[in-house]
Amino acid sequence: MLYYITGGARSGKSSYAMNLALSLTDHPIYVATARRWDGDFQKRIDRHRQDRDERWISIEEEKHISQLELTGKVVVIDCVTLWLTNFFVDFNMDIEKSLEAFKQEIDALARLEATFIVISNEIGMGVHAESEAGRKFTDLQGWANQYLAGLADKATLMVSGLSLQLKEGNGK
Repeated sequence: MLYYITGGARSGKSSYAMNLALSLTDHPIYVATARRWDGDFQKRIDRHRQDRDERWISIEEEKHISQLELTGKVVVIDCVTLWLTNFFVDFNMDIEKSLEAFKQEIDALARLEATFIVISNEIGMGVHAESEAGRKFTDLQGWANQYLAGLADKATLMVSGLSLQLKEGNGK
């Protein structure tokens, strides 16, 4: 089962995903894809850790989530944007290589007998990026989101803490 949750910054995506996970199991897994870029980012990571209690198993994995033992588990992946950033940086802003590596990971996860709740961001709904890297990344994020939404069993858009169901069931 694949749940796809998207929205803007501070839209309520993580809270929604975590509550969904806890409604499905008593001991969900939280996979954090963040790379520690600086002190400010470390503070964000620490804040997210504080949001989870002893029921959660936390794993940090920047890129190769499909290599984790997740069979039979309920897994929150937070988030696609940071996951893609890791590929994008490591592949020197090559959109095609980054998207292909991401799709391979998603396809491998889809073959597992597990429930995935994948959080992403809608970054293309804001201001047009000023830099070439920003424009490339916005395109990458948009294509990755489309791919995920297409595979998802359920898709949810979060706005101002409210959920809008985009897709119920495995249809398009």
